[in-house]
Amino acid sequence: MTDRKENAPKLLSGGNPQIPKGDGAGPVRDYIAAMPGWKRDVGQRIDDVVVSTVPDVRKAVRWNQPFYGGESEGWFLSFRCYTRYVQVQFLRGTSLDPVPPKASKHDEVRYLDIHEDDELDEEQLRSWVEQASRLPGETM
Repeated sequence: MTDRKENAPKLLSGGNPQIPKGDGAGPVRDYIAAMPGWKRDVGQRIDDVVVSTVPDVRKAVRWNQPFYGGESEGWFLSFRCYTRYVQVQFLRGTSLDPVPPKASKHDEVRYLDIHEDDELDEEQLRSWVEQASRLPGETM
């Protein structure tokens, strides 16, 4: 029998899981399962909010992070692990009301950083997800 740790995804810098590129819920589920410690619960909560807000959401893993999008309109959200937080990326974040708190070097992108002891405002996250899902997505 193979040791489970030998088959576990490699964690890149900041604890971000290295998951092969793939479409569908499976690769996203694998990513979340590989998130280290408290970050796994945050990843699952983000996924739960997105799925409950946008039931027909399209999922994929690209560049070692989950992406969420509409049927054919590109991507509206992604997230990834960093050493001290999980970062949610709204690809058209400057069009959201209110605008998510953290700016990006990319004109339209905004971030929400979630630290271990933060109280996640799921109502605000749900509002951003709902708004973002109605905007034209980003193709990648």
